[in-house]
Amino acid sequence: MNRQKPSEKHLVLIGGGHSHAIALRQFALHPLAGVRIILISEQINTPYSGMLPGHIAGHYTAADCHIDLQLLTQAVPAQFYVDRAIALDLEEQRVICANHPPVPFDGVSIDIGSTPQLPQGTGILDYGVPVKPWQQFLQEWQQVIDQVTQHPDQPLSLGIVGGGAGGVELALTIQHRLHQILQGAHQPLNHLTMHLFHRGTQVMTGHNATIRDRFHQILMARGIHLHLQETVVQIDGDQMVCESGLRVGCDRSFWVTGAAAPSWLKESGLSTDEQGFIQVGSTLQSLSHPQVLAAGDIAAMVVSPRPKAGVFAVRQGKPLAANLRRLLQGKSLQAYQPQSRFLSLISTGDRKALLSWGSLAFDHESAGLWRWKDAIDRQFMAQFRRLPARLPRHLAMGK
Repeated sequence: MNRQKPSEKHLVLIGGGHSHAIALRQFALHPLAGVRIILISEQINTPYSGMLPGHIAGHYTAADCHIDLQLLTQAVPAQFYVDRAIALDLEEQRVICANHPPVPFDGVSIDIGSTPQLPQGTGILDYGVPVKPWQQFLQEWQQVIDQVTQHPDQPLSLGIVGGGAGGVELALTIQHRLHQILQGAHQPLNHLTMHLFHRGTQVMTGHNATIRDRFHQILMARGIHLHLQETVVQIDGDQMVCESGLRVGCDRSFWVTGAAAPSWLKESGLSTDEQGFIQVGSTLQSLSHPQVLAAGDIAAMVVSPRPKAGVFAVRQGKPLAANLRRLLQGKSLQAYQPQSRFLSLISTGDRKALLSWGSLAFDHESAGLWRWKDAIDRQFMAQFRRLPARLPRHLAMGK
């Protein structure tokens, strides 16, 4: 790719995650003079994780919970390559893509999320469906919806692997949506059987005891079969095979297990942790290459480690944009301090939610909490639809 202007600097954003979506909006509001911005993302629309459980449960449409990256790049304006980064040439400062020529950069930011870490057991990679990338999961989920809609009289057994907050919420939202379909077809709800496998002794690891106990009760009350201290090591036909020897019949399985990173990050020479995530300091700069910044799940903060949660990616968006601006202007970058605790409004599938904040909890399923969460999420999404008034009308309207 030929540089357009000798003095022009190149900023490349790899991935369309929450942090990059917010950074792009910041650049639309406050343009970067003398900088050419390029976004590389496989998807034109990026899902907002806060609303995906509601989408799975049937409360939101796909449009409700997806950010239009094309509209954002037009608003900056920035170039948009619908492609996948597969390597970094850190010596020549180029991004290597699957389908485009190498893309040069003066600064690069990486926000590509993570994927569940699937074991290498027989059948798992062939038949297990990871929840990330979300697009693949949503395609598989649509197939399940179609199957139950077209053949509601046929029994279906589903397995969820991983009993953290994501796995528990997924199990409850899937059950809610499919129960609605069965009820609409006047079929018994026991045509759907659901299993949740978790290697730990309790679900919802990372939350306080009150929340863990309450979600355990909810799962049991709703007839979801909970298999604790069970590690799935193989898929044998329609059988989920656990390390203990337990075999459970499941037609499909969705995996919400420990996070993993693509190998090309470490292979490119970036400093990574044991799981392959990019090690960054308080400025979100790579510990090994200061011209590389990272945010969201793909970043491992060395000074202030935090769990892989969408709330941190959202909070990193503005500090990331500010530091990318400072990097390209040759200024010192500023430290970012993530919050020590974060509020979780966790859906129970049925337009109700529970609240968890550090050691505090509201453990009664509340429609009011769900409406609060809904308002927060809709407000977050609205900022990507109401673009700055100074933009040309055809961009602001998304035409």
